[in-house]
Amino acid sequence: MAANVTKTQGDAPRTGDSSRSNATAGDGSGVVLADSRPALAAEIRVAVPERGIWHDLRAVDIVWRRELIRFRTDRLRAITSLIQPFLFLFVLGTGLSRLAGRGMPPGVDFKTFIYPGVLAMSVLFTSIFSAASIVWDREFGFLREMLVAPVRRSCLVLGKCLGGATIATFQGVVFLALAWFAKVPYSAPLVFTLIGELLLLSFTLTAFGVMMAARIKQFQAFMALTQMLVMPLFFLSGALYPLNGLPAWLSVLTRIDPLTYIVGPMRHEVFGHLAIPHTDLQLLAPNVTWGSFVVPTGLSLGMVALMGLAMMAIAMAEFRKTE
Repeated sequence: MAANVTKTQGDAPRTGDSSRSNATAGDGSGVVLADSRPALAAEIRVAVPERGIWHDLRAVDIVWRRELIRFRTDRLRAITSLIQPFLFLFVLGTGLSRLAGRGMPPGVDFKTFIYPGVLAMSVLFTSIFSAASIVWDREFGFLREMLVAPVRRSCLVLGKCLGGATIATFQGVVFLALAWFAKVPYSAPLVFTLIGELLLLSFTLTAFGVMMAARIKQFQAFMALTQMLVMPLFFLSGALYPLNGLPAWLSVLTRIDPLTYIVGPMRHEVFGHLAIPHTDLQLLAPNVTWGSFVVPTGLSLGMVALMGLAMMAIAMAEFRKTE
């Protein structure tokens, strides 16, 4: 047995053992006591990529693409998100045309009046519900893997907001293709203006959803909260009725609703491309007012953009505190 140990000790080291330092007993028995590998440990390096603007942009792009891939593979989601706008425009719009059409000027259909509001609805649900995947990822542990990645967490929030805004805008463009059924003319300036306003609305609503999802841990709680907030946002925006001549309490609530400041410009843009008198335009698509002050369209859109950026900043701050 001792001879075997001596032979083992005297053998030449095998290939790859030059980096090993074997500590043996001091009595010369050759028995290996420990295997320390300082040379090998010195060669190990943790490869952490350096942070930079291009590294952050790549993280934003990855999160954005992930949202698009999830939407592309979930065809049922794309179909069901358009059902409710279809019901409002074709079922509710047609059913109320005889009753509400009596207050419409000659040549204006009730479906034409509610079309801008229903167009906003087509991106409303998609934008907010796209943020629900954050809660879903948190429940299954995938969010934790994203948070420990060597990227700024603000990049994850930005990619999420851009991804949700892209998907919701695509849904709005699909519904925009049906403008002819609501007797809205196809005009290049009108179409591009509405697409830009849809993109702005989608970004703001997605940022709102991400801000809420930043601290909610259960998917059921997020869905209940969004259902409680989404319908009031829609009904108080003036999507189904004009904003002039309202009771004082309802007028105050419509001015608090952020959706009002995007539905109003969209309706004003649609009716501006219709051949109707100026008096009918002011009746059906009045500008948002604060008392006697008429809010310009640029200010309305700027307020929506500022609200979206503010809510995205809050979401970023919440994600920095997330475990």
